[in-house]
Amino acid sequence: MKIKSVVKVMNFYSLLRVDSSKKKADKYFGYEQSVRSFIDNILNNKNLILDKKTIKMNETGKELNIYIANDLGFCGNFNSNIREVLNMDDENDKIIIGKKIIKNEEYSNTILSMTKEEYFESSEKIHQIMYNAIKDSKYKEINIVYNHYYNISRIERVKSRILPLDKNIKSDTDEYKEDFVVEGDINDILLNIIALYLGYEIKVAVENSYASENIMRQMTTKESLKKIDEIEEEETRYRRKIINQNNLKKQLDNINKIKMNT
Repeated sequence: MKIKSVVKVMNFYSLLRVDSSKKKADKYFGYEQSVRSFIDNILNNKNLILDKKTIKMNETGKELNIYIANDLGFCGNFNSNIREVLNMDDENDKIIIGKKIIKNEEYSNTILSMTKEEYFESSEKIHQIMYNAIKDSKYKEINIVYNHYYNISRIERVKSRILPLDKNIKSDTDEYKEDFVVEGDINDILLNIIALYLGYEIKVAVENSYASENIMRQMTTKESLKKIDEIEEEETRYRRKIINQNNLKKQLDNINKIKMNT
């Protein structure tokens, strides 16, 4: 069957994408950890904390929630997990990534919507939104909602807060023992660093979501191949049955002819 060949190709490429996305997510996670470590050095600096120079969130503001769905079909309930949270989120601002969830629906307070393909090609729009959100102290927190890939048998929807950042509590023997003084505008420096950090957090989530999407796609196509095999087997049994019936009919006809001739 022609459709079987198509599904086999979909199944194969889904597995390839899982491995590729997992590697990219691990790479971006390494970058994110390095930037986060640098941010921690600033946030845990007693001089800056006492002088109240570090960036603050808007405690009375609303949330900015980033929803990551899928671009591809054959992904089971991948989108319904995300849509369930989206449908309950009327008042907060939203960024929505994923073709299947933005194709035929509109959600209130959506400030940006794009496919995963568009995100992979260019993420500058989101970076600018992050930069302005921090600079203008617009939100009380920023969250990412996506399907997290743990392993091939465990994919769960998570809501991860990426801002505000939690300041790490270190002992006197840890790396934040010595404080420092900064000349110039520390807020401008910190603003750019945090925007960079948030960008890597989103990249990790998008790649992880892409891996989850393709795992679910692979599982669905695998099940589809199983169903196709069952259909083919049933069709083969039916054809054999018809052939056997025809052969039997021919044999009976021959027997009857012989009887008539005798």
